[in-house]
Amino acid sequence: MKLFSIFLFFIALFIGILFVSQQKQNYQVLRGYVFGTYYVIKVRTDAPIKDFASMVDTQFDKVNAHLSVFEPKSEVNLFNQSASFKNIQVSADLYQILEASQKIYIQSDGFFDPTVGPLIELWGFGVNKEHKVPDDAQIKKTLSSVGFNKIVLLPHSYVMKKSTNLNLNLSAIAKGYAVDLVAKALHEHGYQNFLIDIGGEIYAAGSRNIKEQGWNIGIAAPSESDYRNSFAVTISNMAVATSGNYRNFYYINGQKFAHTINPKTGAPVKHHLLSVSVFAPNCMLADAYATAIMAMGEKTGLDFAEKLQLPVILFVGGDVQNAEIVYSSAAKLLLENQK
Repeated sequence: MKLFSIFLFFIALFIGILFVSQQKQNYQVLRGYVFGTYYVIKVRTDAPIKDFASMVDTQFDKVNAHLSVFEPKSEVNLFNQSASFKNIQVSADLYQILEASQKIYIQSDGFFDPTVGPLIELWGFGVNKEHKVPDDAQIKKTLSSVGFNKIVLLPHSYVMKKSTNLNLNLSAIAKGYAVDLVAKALHEHGYQNFLIDIGGEIYAAGSRNIKEQGWNIGIAAPSESDYRNSFAVTISNMAVATSGNYRNFYYINGQKFAHTINPKTGAPVKHHLLSVSVFAPNCMLADAYATAIMAMGEKTGLDFAEKLQLPVILFVGGDVQNAEIVYSSAAKLLLENQK
C-alpha cells in the first residue's frame, strides 16, 4: 500500500511538472541599436528563428536607404537635392510614406508636415545640432519653403516638388514605418505572437502567452531624468506611439525651446502638452498622429483625436512632476474594455 502511495505521488509530481512546462512560454528576443535609439523584438515561439537578426536588419537597411536624412545618399536626400517642377520616380516605400503623410497633413490642417526639415535645422534639432534662436526674418524666409502642399503626388510613383528649397524630413513617421516593416516580415514568416519596440514606437501582435489576450504596454510618465511607466495598457494587433517634449530641448537665456516645431509659426511649440500616446492599427499612423497632436497642443489635439475617434492619452501640465492625464473617449473605452 505504501509503495502504491509513493507511486501515485511520483505520477502526480510528473503530471504537475509536465503541466508547468506546458504553461511556460518560450521567446526569441533580439535587441540592438538603430535610428539613434534602442530596439527590442520579442517573438513567442519554441524554436529559434532562422536568420532573425538578418531579417530585421534588412528592414532597417531599407528604411535608412530610402527615408533617413542622416544618410547622405538616401533616397529622401536625393529628392531634397532635386530641382523643382521635375517629375521624379520614387520607390514604393517612399511613395507609401508620402501618401500617408499627405493624408495626415490634410486631416491635421497642416500640423503634421514632413517638410518642416529646414525649420528643424534652423533651430538646431536636426543634423545640425547648433542650438540658436533665429530672428523673425530667418524664420519667415524658411517658412516660405515649408508646406506639404508644395509636393505633388503623381501616378506610377512619380513625385514633383514646387519649390527647390523644399526639404523632407520623415523622422516623425519613418520609425513607425520601420516597426510595421518588421511586423510584416514576421507575419510573412508565419509568426503571430510578437512585440516590436523601436524607441517607444510599438506594435503588439497576438498575445504574450496562452493565458492572456495581448501584451502589456507601459505608458511612460513624462520625466527629464529617468524612465518609468505611469500605468500599463494591454493591446493586441495594435500599435502605440509616444511623442514628447520633456527630453529633447535646450535653454537659451533662461527660455526653454523644445524640439517640436509648429509648422504654422515656424517656432518650437509653447503649449503645456508634455507627451501624447496614440493607439492605431499600425505604427506608421500612430507615429504620425502623435507628432501632429504634439504640434497642436492639448486642446486642439484632444479635439482632433475626438474627431478621428483616436485612442489618445495626453500628459498635460507645465511641470513634469505634476502632469494631469487626459484621455480621449476612444482611450477611455479601450481601458474600460480591459477591466
